Amino acid sequence: MIELTGIPVLETERLILRGPKASDADGFVGFMMSKRSEYVGGHVSQGKAWREFAKEIGHWLIRDFGMWAVTMKGDDTCLGYVGCWYPDGWPENELGWTLWEAAEGKGIGFEAATAARTHAYDTLGWTTAVSYIDRPNHRSIALAERLGCTRDRGAATPDGDDCLVYRHPRPEDL
Repeated sequence: MIELTGIPVLETERLILRGPKASDADGFVGFMMSKRSEYVGGHVSQGKAWREFAKEIGHWLIRDFGMWAVTMKGDDTCLGYVGCWYPDGWPENELGWTLWEAAEGKGIGFEAATAARTHAYDTLGWTTAVSYIDRPNHRSIALAERLGCTRDRGAATPDGDDCLVYRHPRPEDL
């Protein structure tokens, strides 16, 4: 199998954020087929879940940035995806996160999202970012607020979706 090259690897105190690879597919597909994925367009068939995984890889090839696979140092098992997202038609650059159950409640999302945001601001030159969050996704809302995000009631949403928009602090405010 071909592995994507040129994707920057981010390192935090406990984590490695690396590019997606084929060995991540089973975990991603399993998550997307489960009810736990309901807030990210999931709870879908295996084929649809696999196509969603392929979108993660394609975004890197088209935009030269995307979602990183989050792993613990010393263990390459993917725990979810966190990163920069801006598909065609999106109103703004987004910082997004999708974590598997094994990663919840350990600060992994916060640590990974902080690293991704730093990369977006310092390397990609973003001056602002949002996170689009389904209204009932209380865990994601809590993470956005922990990251210092505030609700932006005037911001546009993707495809007119009825989601919440959380604006990240500007680089100069961090």
